[in-house]
Amino acid sequence: MSLILVLEQILNGLQFGVMLFLMAAGLTLVFGVMGLINLAHGALYMVGAFAAAIVASWTGSFVLALAASLMAAATAGALMEILVIRKLYDRDHLDQVLATFALILVFSEGTRWVFGSFPLFLDVPPYLSGPVTLPGGIEYPLYRLAIIAIGLVIALGLFWLISRTRIGVQIRAGEADREMIAALGVDISRLYTLVFALGAALAGLAGALVGAIQSVQVGMGEPVLILAFVVIVIGGIGSIKGALVGALLVGLTDRLGSIFLPQIFALVMEPSSATTAGASVASMLIYILMALILLLRPSGLYGRSA
Repeated sequence: MSLILVLEQILNGLQFGVMLFLMAAGLTLVFGVMGLINLAHGALYMVGAFAAAIVASWTGSFVLALAASLMAAATAGALMEILVIRKLYDRDHLDQVLATFALILVFSEGTRWVFGSFPLFLDVPPYLSGPVTLPGGIEYPLYRLAIIAIGLVIALGLFWLISRTRIGVQIRAGEADREMIAALGVDISRLYTLVFALGAALAGLAGALVGAIQSVQVGMGEPVLILAFVVIVIGGIGSIKGALVGALLVGLTDRLGSIFLPQIFALVMEPSSATTAGASVASMLIYILMALILLLRPSGLYGRSA
């Protein structure tokens, strides 16, 4: 196994982790501030991807496609919060799960009705296409490097928003004691809508960015949503820092496990069986990682102890 292959998989893990962070950041904000389990977060990822694909086909502009993904997902998220989610804050988690699962079906069938069942495709813009040569002679796609850079810039922006701005103070206060900040005159309904729209916009952006790597299709958000829940459990519910660290851990574990485990199994098994066994264990590796972290830190890496 060459060093270049390992370094390429590390970069792939970082790119995958950054994409998961964009999904998990909104999810952990919503759960941390509102205490809401939102299974429909993956549908907002899908909305962003479809909006980007349609706008790109109309205009030919990738930048406008990303802007459309942000606006479409944020608008869908705000409407979802106002029309449905707002009625669930005082209900138990089972009601929230059932209601948001119903929203998954509504979004999926609505998207299929509007766009059809066939996948759409979003092309990588010419100025981000092709490989770039990194130190050590590594040829790596420029677009994937751009995803890593965009994700890290957004992570820094979120850290600044949460820690340095007035709205960030309100978000952190709402997470700690929502009744108190409501008593101090903060419009808690507007704050909740803003947080939900922000989380939706991040999910939509993730869908648009990934849409240029894979096809855009109905139901594409659900597998990513499962991994996003793993990320926030690992990082700690309500922690943006935990979401970033957890996402990078999951991304690196998934990509490195996929190349190292078959090699390890090949030392003690037949090559054909080793490949199958290694791939099977690699697919479980992130859940094993989550279980180990919860054994050591039940609240996650950066979560607050109950």
